[in-house]
Amino acid sequence: MAVTEANHWPCAQCGADLRYAAGQTELKCDHCGFVQAIPAKAPRQKAQALIEHPLAKGLSDDLPAAATEEVRSTSCPNCGAVVEFQGANHASQCPFCATPVVVDTGSHRRIKPQALVPFALTESQARTALKGWLGSLWFAPNSLLEFTRAGRTMDGVYAPFWTYDADTDSRYTGQRGEYYYVTETVNVTVNGKTERRQQQVRKTRWHAASGRVSRDFDDVLVMASSSLPARLGNDLTPWDLSQLQPYSADYLAGFQAEGYTVGLADGWGRAQAVMAGVIENDVRRDIGGDEQRVDQVDTDYSAETFKHILLPIWMAAYKYSGKSYRFMVNGQTGEVQGERPYSWWKISFAVLGAVVLGLGAAYLYDPSIFGASVPDWMD
Repeated sequence: MAVTEANHWPCAQCGADLRYAAGQTELKCDHCGFVQAIPAKAPRQKAQALIEHPLAKGLSDDLPAAATEEVRSTSCPNCGAVVEFQGANHASQCPFCATPVVVDTGSHRRIKPQALVPFALTESQARTALKGWLGSLWFAPNSLLEFTRAGRTMDGVYAPFWTYDADTDSRYTGQRGEYYYVTETVNVTVNGKTERRQQQVRKTRWHAASGRVSRDFDDVLVMASSSLPARLGNDLTPWDLSQLQPYSADYLAGFQAEGYTVGLADGWGRAQAVMAGVIENDVRRDIGGDEQRVDQVDTDYSAETFKHILLPIWMAAYKYSGKSYRFMVNGQTGEVQGERPYSWWKISFAVLGAVVLGLGAAYLYDPSIFGASVPDWMD
């Protein structure tokens, strides 16, 4: 994961840092209360910013110079995150493990983000959502519950994603299964005796099937960060991409922004895997019948385009028994995902309690199991 350090905009009134006000279209100064509006983009500017790039040009490194930028970065020696640097700064810390890092001397060119979904949830709202999620976890360590009550701050990060569009045409071969029933005589055991009975048995008759299906895909979303678990990032859905705004550094004031570490080609491969799952469902519907077997699918892709966008995520990290656990809150909807620790003491006590309850219930049902005499009143 490549992460820029927090972006800073000085207040025109007092010189303190402005920050983007989540859910608003303005920057605010926490020191003096000064408010600065974010200039609205003209409809034409917005439309141009959201135009997809031809995928072939991106894969062949043939994009216009205006679509790329030069960045400086370094790898975190502890967790492997790639930290990007702005301006003349040369030192920072990794936002995911707090390890100090110093910028490398080299730089490289990257594809610029075209658009972003601004933060809609404030840190306080995100923390409330996280506390509710953590509080619902079974067998969580007490220290984790204390973590939720301590008012620990969360980091607001704009995470990188690719979106892919494509028109697909797929030819398939397979088999259609249709159920039918036959009457068979079978042996069954009733009260310890074997009896012969007749029953209906379902069978499947298979027929060869072939055909073609077409589907146009729009904005297939792929997380472009390799440092965060893909499951967590992918499960933060849904995202309302109709709220995408043309990229503006103003929305980054007071936040961090990741650079992508999943390249365009790898992201396209993951998008194709997502498309393949949808296409297989289309094929099964086209085959019909009661069951389907899909033997082969050959897909042609056309009109392939992509965008590089940033999506808002509130993040927190927690250490337990020497291991780090990460929590993520969708900064647009409040959906929570995370890694969770278990308290083995709580699990052990729960298991022990269940055993004790089980033994108690068994004793009440039949004390003789434990070699005890049965009281007269229970006889």
